[in-house]
Amino acid sequence: MNVLVVVAHPDDAEIAMGMRMRWYAENGAHVRVHCLTPGAAGPDGRQVRRAECLAAGAVLGVEEYTFSEIPDTRFNDHRGDINGELFRVFGRRRPDTVYTHYPEDQHLDHIVTGCEVTAVALREAANLTYFRSPYSEGFDPNMVFMGTTSLLKAKRAALGCFASQQQLDMAAFTTLARVVHRQHVHHRVVERFPPHAVTSELFQIARRVEIARA
Repeated sequence: MNVLVVVAHPDDAEIAMGMRMRWYAENGAHVRVHCLTPGAAGPDGRQVRRAECLAAGAVLGVEEYTFSEIPDTRFNDHRGDINGELFRVFGRRRPDTVYTHYPEDQHLDHIVTGCEVTAVALREAANLTYFRSPYSEGFDPNMVFMGTTSLLKAKRAALGCFASQQQLDMAAFTTLARVVHRQHVHHRVVERFPPHAVTSELFQIARRVEIARA
Protein backbone atom coordinates (compact mmCIF):
# COMPACT_ATOMS: atom_id res chain seq x y z
CA MET A 1 0.00 0.00 0.00
CA ASN A 2 1.16 3.51 -0.83
CA VAL A 3 0.26 5.99 1.91
CA LEU A 4 0.64 9.74 1.34
CA VAL A 5 0.36 12.25 4.18
CA VAL A 6 0.16 15.89 3.08
CA VAL A 7 0.66 18.56 5.72
CA ALA A 8 1.08 22.30 5.89
CA HIS A 9 4.05 22.48 8.28
CA PRO A 10 6.83 20.37 9.79
CA ASP A 11 5.63 18.30 12.78
CA ASP A 12 1.94 18.45 11.74
CA ALA A 13 2.01 14.81 10.62
CA GLU A 14 3.85 13.53 13.68
CA ILE A 15 1.53 15.33 16.11
CA ALA A 16 -1.64 14.12 14.40
CA MET A 17 -0.78 10.58 13.33
CA GLY A 18 2.71 9.53 14.38
CA MET A 19 1.44 6.18 15.69
CA ARG A 20 -0.59 5.51 12.57
CA MET A 21 2.39 6.19 10.29
CA ARG A 22 4.62 3.90 12.32
CA TRP A 23 1.96 1.17 12.22
CA TYR A 24 1.70 1.46 8.44
CA ALA A 25 5.48 1.17 8.09
CA GLU A 26 5.65 -1.84 10.40
CA ASN A 27 3.00 -3.56 8.28
CA GLY A 28 4.79 -3.15 4.97
CA ALA A 29 3.24 0.04 3.58
CA HIS A 30 5.28 2.63 1.68
CA VAL A 31 4.75 5.79 3.73
CA ARG A 32 5.66 9.24 2.48
CA VAL A 33 5.03 12.70 3.89
CA HIS A 34 4.87 15.87 1.84
CA CYS A 35 5.16 19.17 3.67
CA LEU A 36 4.01 22.22 1.72
CA THR A 37 6.34 24.63 3.50
CA PRO A 38 9.68 24.22 5.29
CA GLY A 39 8.01 26.21 8.06
CA ALA A 40 10.67 28.82 8.78
CA ALA A 41 11.32 32.31 7.48
CA GLY A 42 15.08 32.19 6.85
CA PRO A 43 17.25 29.69 4.95
CA ASP A 44 18.99 28.55 8.13
CA GLY A 45 15.66 27.84 9.77
CA ARG A 46 14.48 25.88 6.74
CA GLN A 47 17.50 23.60 6.92
CA VAL A 48 16.97 22.99 10.62
CA ARG A 49 13.32 22.12 10.20
CA ARG A 50 13.99 19.88 7.19
CA ALA A 51 16.59 17.99 9.20
CA GLU A 52 14.13 17.59 12.08
CA CYS A 53 11.49 16.19 9.73
CA LEU A 54 13.90 13.70 8.21
CA ALA A 55 15.02 12.54 11.65
CA ALA A 56 11.41 12.12 12.80
CA GLY A 57 10.56 10.30 9.58
CA ALA A 58 13.40 7.86 10.15
CA VAL A 59 12.00 7.06 13.60
CA LEU A 60 8.54 6.40 12.19
CA GLY A 61 9.64 4.47 9.10
CA VAL A 62 8.73 7.15 6.57
CA GLU A 63 10.40 6.23 3.28
CA GLU A 64 10.08 9.64 1.63
CA TYR A 65 9.83 13.06 3.25
CA THR A 66 9.55 15.86 0.70
CA PHE A 67 8.90 19.59 0.75
CA SER A 68 7.49 22.43 -1.30
CA GLU A 69 8.45 26.08 -0.89
CA ILE A 70 5.06 27.65 -0.21
CA PRO A 71 5.60 30.66 2.12
CA ASP A 72 4.52 29.92 5.68
CA THR A 73 1.24 31.67 6.67
CA ARG A 74 0.72 32.75 3.02
CA PHE A 75 -1.08 29.70 1.69
CA ASN A 76 -4.24 31.56 0.70
CA ASP A 77 -2.17 33.75 -1.64
CA HIS A 78 -0.59 30.71 -3.31
CA ARG A 79 -3.49 28.33 -3.90
CA GLY A 80 -2.63 27.92 -7.57
CA ASP A 81 0.96 27.00 -6.69
CA ILE A 82 -0.28 24.55 -4.07
CA ASN A 83 -2.63 22.88 -6.54
CA GLY A 84 0.18 22.46 -9.05
CA GLU A 85 2.53 21.08 -6.39
CA LEU A 86 -0.07 18.57 -5.26
CA PHE A 87 -0.63 17.20 -8.76
CA ARG A 88 3.15 16.83 -9.07
CA VAL A 89 3.40 15.01 -5.73
CA PHE A 90 0.47 12.70 -6.49
CA GLY A 91 1.87 11.97 -9.95
CA ARG A 92 5.29 10.86 -8.69
CA ARG A 93 3.81 7.81 -6.96
CA ARG A 94 0.07 7.24 -7.08
CA PRO A 95 -1.21 6.92 -3.49
CA ASP A 96 -3.73 4.30 -2.43
CA THR A 97 -4.76 6.36 0.57
CA VAL A 98 -4.23 9.99 1.48
CA TYR A 99 -4.25 11.72 4.86
CA THR A 100 -4.43 15.47 5.39
CA HIS A 101 -5.77 18.26 7.59
CA TYR A 102 -9.46 18.47 8.41
CA PRO A 103 -10.55 21.50 6.35
CA GLU A 104 -12.35 23.21 9.25
CA ASP A 105 -9.53 24.65 11.33
CA GLN A 106 -8.40 27.80 13.12
CA HIS A 107 -5.14 27.93 11.13
CA LEU A 108 -5.59 29.30 7.61
CA ASP A 109 -2.69 27.22 6.23
CA HIS A 110 -4.39 24.07 7.52
CA ILE A 111 -7.71 25.10 5.95
CA VAL A 112 -6.12 25.71 2.54
CA THR A 113 -4.13 22.47 2.72
CA GLY A 114 -7.19 20.42 3.62
CA CYS A 115 -9.31 21.97 0.85
CA GLU A 116 -6.67 21.72 -1.88
CA VAL A 117 -5.66 18.16 -0.99
CA THR A 118 -9.33 17.18 -1.00
CA ALA A 119 -9.81 18.61 -4.49
CA VAL A 120 -6.82 16.68 -5.85
CA ALA A 121 -7.25 13.46 -3.84
CA LEU A 122 -10.86 12.96 -4.89
CA ARG A 123 -9.56 12.82 -8.48
CA GLU A 124 -6.25 11.06 -7.95
CA ALA A 125 -6.67 8.58 -5.07
CA ALA A 126 -9.23 6.04 -3.94
CA ASN A 127 -9.20 6.81 -0.24
CA LEU A 128 -9.07 10.10 1.67
CA THR A 129 -8.96 10.56 5.43
CA TYR A 130 -8.66 13.69 7.58
CA PHE A 131 -6.68 13.79 10.80
CA ARG A 132 -7.39 16.02 13.77
CA SER A 133 -4.89 18.77 14.50
CA PRO A 134 -4.77 20.83 17.72
CA TYR A 135 -6.61 23.60 15.82
CA SER A 136 -9.41 21.53 14.23
CA GLU A 137 -12.94 22.80 14.79
CA GLY A 138 -16.07 20.65 14.97
CA PHE A 139 -14.08 17.48 14.30
CA ASP A 140 -16.32 14.42 14.58
CA PRO A 141 -14.18 11.28 14.16
CA ASN A 142 -15.60 8.19 12.52
CA MET A 143 -12.38 6.19 12.81
CA VAL A 144 -10.35 5.66 15.96
CA PHE A 145 -6.88 4.16 15.60
CA MET A 146 -5.91 2.50 18.85
CA GLY A 147 -2.17 2.21 19.24
CA THR A 148 0.14 0.44 21.62
CA THR A 149 2.69 1.57 24.16
CA SER A 150 5.48 0.90 21.64
CA LEU A 151 3.74 2.99 18.96
CA LEU A 152 3.30 5.84 21.44
CA LYS A 153 6.98 5.55 22.35
CA ALA A 154 7.91 5.88 18.67
CA LYS A 155 5.62 8.91 18.31
CA ARG A 156 7.20 10.58 21.33
CA ALA A 157 10.67 9.89 19.95
CA ALA A 158 9.67 11.40 16.61
CA LEU A 159 8.27 14.53 18.25
CA GLY A 160 11.47 14.77 20.27
CA CYS A 161 13.34 15.32 17.00
CA PHE A 162 11.73 18.76 16.69
CA ALA A 163 14.07 20.49 19.12
CA SER A 164 13.40 23.90 17.55
CA GLN A 165 9.73 23.67 18.53
CA GLN A 166 9.87 24.15 22.27
CA GLN A 167 6.09 24.45 22.58
CA LEU A 168 5.71 20.68 22.05
CA ASP A 169 4.63 19.30 25.42
CA MET A 170 5.41 15.58 25.45
CA ALA A 171 3.53 14.93 28.69
CA ALA A 172 0.41 16.57 27.26
CA PHE A 173 0.59 14.55 24.04
CA THR A 174 1.03 11.33 25.99
CA THR A 175 -1.96 12.08 28.22
CA LEU A 176 -4.16 12.99 25.27
CA ALA A 177 -3.20 9.83 23.39
CA ARG A 178 -4.14 7.72 26.40
CA VAL A 179 -7.54 9.24 27.09
CA VAL A 180 -8.77 10.34 23.66
CA HIS A 181 -10.47 7.03 22.81
CA ARG A 182 -12.60 7.28 25.94
CA GLN A 183 -14.00 10.56 24.64
CA HIS A 184 -15.47 8.91 21.55
CA VAL A 185 -16.07 5.24 22.39
CA HIS A 186 -18.47 4.12 25.09
CA HIS A 187 -16.69 2.94 28.21
CA ARG A 188 -18.38 -0.47 27.98
CA VAL A 189 -16.80 -0.92 24.54
CA VAL A 190 -13.41 0.31 25.78
CA GLU A 191 -13.53 -2.34 28.50
CA ARG A 192 -13.60 -5.02 25.79
CA PHE A 193 -10.45 -3.82 24.02
CA PRO A 194 -7.25 -5.87 24.43
CA PRO A 195 -4.97 -4.62 27.22
CA HIS A 196 -2.29 -3.37 24.81
CA ALA A 197 -4.72 -0.92 23.15
CA VAL A 198 -4.20 2.03 25.46
CA THR A 199 -3.64 5.04 23.18
CA SER A 200 -5.54 6.53 20.27
CA GLU A 201 -5.43 8.92 17.32
CA LEU A 202 -8.62 10.26 15.73
CA PHE A 203 -9.59 10.43 12.06
CA GLN A 204 -12.52 11.24 9.83
CA ILE A 205 -12.89 9.15 6.68
CA ALA A 206 -13.89 11.35 3.74
CA ARG A 207 -13.99 8.52 1.21
CA ARG A 208 -13.24 4.83 1.39
CA VAL A 209 -13.31 2.55 -1.64
CA GLU A 210 -13.51 -1.23 -1.21
CA ILE A 211 -13.01 -3.46 -4.25
CA ALA A 212 -14.35 -7.01 -4.23
CA ARG A 213 -11.87 -9.69 -5.19
CA ALA A 214 -12.48 -11.28 -8.57
